[in-house]
Amino acid sequence: MKLDENKMVLAETDIAEVFKAHASAVESFMNPEKMPSNVVGLGAGVKWKNGQPTGEPALIALVTQKLDKDQLRRGELVPSKLADMQTDVMAIGYPFAGLNATPQVEVQTLAQPLRPAEGGYSVGHYKITAGTIATSVYDILPGGSVSPPLHGTGVPARYYILSNNHVLANSNDAILGDPVLQPGPFDGGSDPADRIARLSRFVPITFQPGVPLPFHNNLVDCAIAEGQFHDLDREIYWSGYVRGWRQKQNIAVGTPVKKTGRTTNLTTGRITVINATVDVNYGGGKVARFRDQILTTPMSAGGDSGSLILTLDNVAVGLLFAGSSQVTIANQIENVRALLRVEVAEQIL
Repeated sequence: MKLDENKMVLAETDIAEVFKAHASAVESFMNPEKMPSNVVGLGAGVKWKNGQPTGEPALIALVTQKLDKDQLRRGELVPSKLADMQTDVMAIGYPFAGLNATPQVEVQTLAQPLRPAEGGYSVGHYKITAGTIATSVYDILPGGSVSPPLHGTGVPARYYILSNNHVLANSNDAILGDPVLQPGPFDGGSDPADRIARLSRFVPITFQPGVPLPFHNNLVDCAIAEGQFHDLDREIYWSGYVRGWRQKQNIAVGTPVKKTGRTTNLTTGRITVINATVDVNYGGGKVARFRDQILTTPMSAGGDSGSLILTLDNVAVGLLFAGSSQVTIANQIENVRALLRVEVAEQIL
């Protein structure tokens, strides 16, 4: 049966209503002492019935797997309503960030060294396996202006690779100035032969153990590394140049999207949940709770972390950082831009 794509999209009035319900319900619903054992998140999306989208707003309970009601204890059932908003349940498996890069099944185009390096190619801190270059970015200065060009050149004074914290900063365990390699170590990159940049700044991630999940305020898994202008290219392989970025208030459930990543190359998907609060596993017993995340249909694998998620007409919406076999998870590009103080594309769309 063909899906009604119009009913995959939420109306603006419905978005405001479901966001209000999410804000009211999320802390109680995701209290670790009360949370059903298979729940890993809560977001905003469209209610589905009989395999079809209804166009109706719903709070989406994100679970590792869907089980029949008779397999669940009474306290583990997702309520039919939260904060007076109907609910739906979406199985997303166990979301992971920082999964080890896997060999590419097809020709390893994006695992090769390239100068100037483009978005989509392999990259990584010298102590990780490999991730993906999102694109190249430059500074936003106090007051909102962008980095002035070097005198007479038109070139920004500082030029950076954008990717994830866990790709460029080894999940908080790096030191500013550490080497960043292209391709990443898993793909044969070595220091100093393949050094393309040095870690410049990153947004630290709060983890459990250490800080209990209810006290986490993670919005992004992102970092930048400064390189030479002639070594970096703002073009994204197979997609071209980013023509703008979208504010999170304008990012809609149902939007078709794409990404270019080191492992799975060019893939497409669709946004299924926005404003998601979700618990992400980083391995080694570390878990981080992220807020205000985008979920899409599955379009990534280990090694794609750091890919820039774009609309089909090349507007940036998210920075891919985690996922499973059932879902891909991304930070809002507006949050990445603001917290790293970098410009992805000057036009807001």
